[in-house]
Amino acid sequence: MKRQRVRPNMARILIACALLAFILGFAIFFSQGARRFAGGVAARLTLGTQPIDILVIANNARGVAANDPLGLGTAAGQADVILLARIDPAAHRIYAITIPRDTLFAQPGWNDPVPKIKTLFFMGDQETPPSGPQELAKAVAQLTGLPVDGYIAANFSGFERAVDLVGGITVDVKQRIYDPRHSGANFRPGLQHMNGKEALAFVRVRQNIAGNAYRINDFQRMQAEVQVLGILRNTLLDPTHAATLIPRFVKAMHGDIATDLPQARLIQIGIAMAGAPVYQVPLGSIEDSMTLTSASVPGINAEGYLDGADYDVLDPAEIERRLAAFGATSPSLGIDFPPHASVHVTLYGSAHMALHFEHLGFQVTRAGAATGAQRVLYPAGEPAAGWEAARALGGGDVTVEPGAGSTVVVEE
Repeated sequence: MKRQRVRPNMARILIACALLAFILGFAIFFSQGARRFAGGVAARLTLGTQPIDILVIANNARGVAANDPLGLGTAAGQADVILLARIDPAAHRIYAITIPRDTLFAQPGWNDPVPKIKTLFFMGDQETPPSGPQELAKAVAQLTGLPVDGYIAANFSGFERAVDLVGGITVDVKQRIYDPRHSGANFRPGLQHMNGKEALAFVRVRQNIAGNAYRINDFQRMQAEVQVLGILRNTLLDPTHAATLIPRFVKAMHGDIATDLPQARLIQIGIAMAGAPVYQVPLGSIEDSMTLTSASVPGINAEGYLDGADYDVLDPAEIERRLAAFGATSPSLGIDFPPHASVHVTLYGSAHMALHFEHLGFQVTRAGAATGAQRVLYPAGEPAAGWEAARALGGGDVTVEPGAGSTVVVEE
């Protein structure tokens, strides 16, 4: 029997089909694993191997236009979002280091009665020329122990405009959100395509009255900020159109942001980091939240006196541990905290709480049962000892105030 010859045109078709199958298979592989590798190579070639730390600031001033990013407006003008974006070209990753806006931070050069890190933006922006971003950048560098290589600041109107410029974003709302009084947010669970105004409302929620535990504090709010900024970044830096969209976006937003980075540098970073994953690194937790009553605190501001308010008193040792992989050196709030072993605690609380304080290294004397007060009283002139004890008591609803005794009194 003669072997049947395959006609030349048929042979070419078979070879083409085989090549097509190979190429498609390679493309599928490349689009997942190898594309990240290629993106990392491109980022290193474009940006080098050293990390770049960029401070992202949202100015919460009311009544200002998008093209007035440093305006103080009719109210506030404080840093509502404080995020240090660590751009790592070598690993082709972005780390979003989020800082609670109510973080207690010493401001010996300013007459700020409520010395929170967010207010440094407001204090600096009252100067001529405005220096809010620079003042906040110095504080963030001190707080994190990391250099700040540049900043980007925008106000609420600028954020809305940014979201609208990319055609809106689609957000997965985990649970019902209803906040008619503050942000105006009103969302049902599930995927929601949001325009700029809706996305801003979603980000600002921290007082959800929908009857669940979703989005009810600043720490959950910071998670939402990273979620939304990540979606916006993914939309903007999609490798399929980053090279064309990023230049248009940066040009359109040029007047709506305040930055010390050249426009060409922003475009370069954006294109080089297209497709890079974002990882959140939150600083602080609900245990750091406490209500401080008015008190004399030398060095906390120019007057040495802080007004009573809700603050987040972060632990520098914990910040250093969390940022150690990034090379953080000596993070500081500008406050000296005593070692736990030097703090004598008189505890009105459970035996379990006494063991908890002992485990953390405090000297503990259990004086009675829990009172339900969630209160800490510290000896005159030793507020930091009280703040350390309040953080150990935890829960986010501890009141800290001066006392009359010689030990730190903790009432569980």
